Amino acid sequence: MKCGLLGRTLGHSYSPQIHSYLGDYPYTLFEKEPKDVGSFLQNGDFTAINVTIPYKKDVMPYCAELTDCAKKMGAVNTIVRRTDGTLIGHNTDYFGLHYTFNRMGLSLTGKKVLVLGSGGASVTAVIVLKELGANVVIISRTGENNYTNLHLHRDAAAIVNTTPVGMYPNAGISPVDLDMFPNLEGVLDIIYNPARTKLLLDAAERNIPCENGLWMLVAQAKEAAEWFTGIKISDDVIPEIYDKMCKRMENIVLIGMPGCGKSTVGKLLAQELNREFVDADAEIVNEAGMSIPEIFETQGEDGFRKIETQVLTKLGQKSCLVIATGGGCVTRAENYPLLHQNGAIYWIKRDITSLPTDGRPLSQSGKLEEMFSVRKPMYEQFADYTVSNDSSLDDAVTQILKG
Repeated sequence: MKCGLLGRTLGHSYSPQIHSYLGDYPYTLFEKEPKDVGSFLQNGDFTAINVTIPYKKDVMPYCAELTDCAKKMGAVNTIVRRTDGTLIGHNTDYFGLHYTFNRMGLSLTGKKVLVLGSGGASVTAVIVLKELGANVVIISRTGENNYTNLHLHRDAAAIVNTTPVGMYPNAGISPVDLDMFPNLEGVLDIIYNPARTKLLLDAAERNIPCENGLWMLVAQAKEAAEWFTGIKISDDVIPEIYDKMCKRMENIVLIGMPGCGKSTVGKLLAQELNREFVDADAEIVNEAGMSIPEIFETQGEDGFRKIETQVLTKLGQKSCLVIATGGGCVTRAENYPLLHQNGAIYWIKRDITSLPTDGRPLSQSGKLEEMFSVRKPMYEQFADYTVSNDSSLDDAVTQILKG
């Protein structure tokens, strides 16, 4: 059996890893230009494939049969080659989105739900939401309901973003201002890279239940695997795979006072996990073309912090890294979403009397305790986890590995 994913640009696809947890079959990325899609479907060496944008509609004429679900969705994302060589097309996005909404536990019957966008993903969302009893309003750039008259929908109970706004590499922007919607009960963003878009970070800040698109991606892959293999798979694997994917893709971000051991712990951790280690201070030196003391001398702390935020913007959009940050990155609130969008943040704590000061401009000011007093609540606010580094380095690494 030969399986895979058909699309145009697939370099950042999570599908091979997800399917490795679902079955013992090869899963290949088939990147094809539009002119080559027909030939591939007719003559390609595959048993079953998933299909992603922009080909979910283009493949339909090549299918000898479409399931009722595929017909209802008007799109195909799963194709199986039958024994006679003909293709049957199905749509598993329907199941994936149903699963995601059910998992969120939202009661949407009779309530207004805004679907941002009018593309293929929007169509799926609208169909599923209507089946759940919601009053759906599609928000597009033009038309009766658009981004200039969102004030007409302040009563919305939920928002589903099906647009690419906020997706890597253009992270850090949101399609809407959630303050416009005081009655929100839930937010779903079908984007999964970054794991926490600005829309989701804004929702979390307001204590609004929210999820990203990874749940949908894993759930639809589960049903696709059933079509590939002909074997029923329990829905119980979905949260298991979701957790594995989160741990695999999420950055591990280390914060803490200068000299607390972030770089040393980070290097050991990266070695243990076979990940790339990045020292943010070293990246700042590369960015500025001068040492940190020289940056402070020529540009002051404010100039240093601006460069630091530029560096964290780039690092925070990546995945699977171990990142050691500078001790003062927490002093700028805008750094939090940069680090948290794709990362779990660990505060490395060490007794202040054990902190070295050599080569550290602010630490050498003689006001280390005062600095810690100011930064302590900032570390607490940034951190998802707290790790003690007052014992052995191995102990600190073990604490992080346990999460």
